[in-house]
Amino acid sequence: MLTAERRQLILERLAREGKVVATELSAALDVSPDTVRRDLRELADAGLLRRVHGGGLPAAVGARPYAVRREQAPAAKEAIARATSRLVRSGQVLLLDAGTTTLAVARHLPAGLEANVITNSPPIAVALAEHPTVEVTMLGGSLAKDAQAVVGAAAVEALHSIRADVLLLGVCSLHPEIGITVMDLEESYVKRAMIESAAEVVAVSSADKLGSAGPYVVAPLEELTHLVTERSVPPETLDAYRELGIEVVLA
Repeated sequence: MLTAERRQLILERLAREGKVVATELSAALDVSPDTVRRDLRELADAGLLRRVHGGGLPAAVGARPYAVRREQAPAAKEAIARATSRLVRSGQVLLLDAGTTTLAVARHLPAGLEANVITNSPPIAVALAEHPTVEVTMLGGSLAKDAQAVVGAAAVEALHSIRADVLLLGVCSLHPEIGITVMDLEESYVKRAMIESAAEVVAVSSADKLGSAGPYVVAPLEELTHLVTERSVPPETLDAYRELGIEVVLA
């Protein structure tokens, strides 16, 4: 079997099963463990999968530049935003995490909603400046330009003094085994502090982020109370999230 054919089979198995295990690939493809490790390493270098101990997972899609992500899947983001907006109520303190889907949520908050929104996203703060009854608080810190998110020790410290009713969490990757992951270490600290500061955690995620993994783990999936995602996601994919006690909302 040619190298390109073998690696294509690895990618097909990854797409079908959601993960690949190195020992199983070695037996199925009748090649040495070293060959499999080399294949996984080079596929990871090409951005086609995420290497983990003993195998590989689908690569995270959140590594794309913010400007690119903002223009992707607008219809799905609008649907997710509308479904998410129905989960919030007047009188709540809301943490609104940075992200292009959470930006859509901000734009779909009900006109009559009276709430205090705390965010680490300058674009979200600007979008909510036009909302008549939402108070907006910006977290301080350093601006991660690629993510359009405020990160750093100042943001984390401020979150320690907040007790929010609901966190609307922007998602890079969700995986039933690995958990919530992101591409940036500093961003992982802020998201972890946000989760610790909220009574409910609502992850908003397009279908392509489910089952993928980034390099930095934020928290296990059990920290989520809700997952809002696309109606097109196969039921068997969502079963793994429901089994963890997460309420799945289809948009």
